[in-house]
This record gives sequence, C-alpha cells and structure tokens, in this order.
Amino acid sequence: MADDRILGGGILGVSVLGVVVYFWLVFMSPWAMLTIQVSAFLAVAAVLLIMAWIGYTLATTPPPVPIEDLDLDFDGDDEEEEVEEATEVEEEEEAEEA
Repeated sequence: MADDRILGGGILGVSVLGVVVYFWLVFMSPWAMLTIQVSAFLAVAAVLLIMAWIGYTLATTPPPVPIEDLDLDFDGDDEEEEVEEATEVEEEEEAEEA
C-alpha cells in the first residue's frame, strides 16, 4: 500500500512539473511556435496511430463463429442427458476392468 502511495505521489509530481514546463515553453520561451507545432504533430500522430492499430486489428482478426454454429442449449435437457451418458460410460469402463 505504501508503494502505491509513493508511485501515485511521483506521478502527481511529474505531471504537475510537466504542466509547468509546458506552460513555460508555450508562453514564455523563444521556442513557443516550435513547441505548439511539435505538440500538434504528436497529438495528430497519436490519433492516427490508434486508428491504424484499430484498422490492423480489424483486418487481421478472423471473423467470429456464427451463432447458429454454436452448440448452445438453454433448456437444460442436454445436461441431464450428458450426466446420464457419462454415468453409463463410467459403469461400462468399470465392468470392463472387472
């Protein structure tokens, strides 16, 4: 628990320091225009990279199995039959061993 608090405090401190440095770079430094250009480029690049990742995932993921092909039984009747079949198989195996 103490490690989590230290990590959280570190993240908080670095974030606040980042805001202060960014404020200085944008409003008080001679590199204001370059800072804005780099920030805009990184923001657009991040969005486009996320879109590329989504497109790649959609293009390479196989389609899901249609619902008709799935063996779904909501009645519960098959469970009883499966239990009976399993019991019969176990009895047959025991009879063969004896």
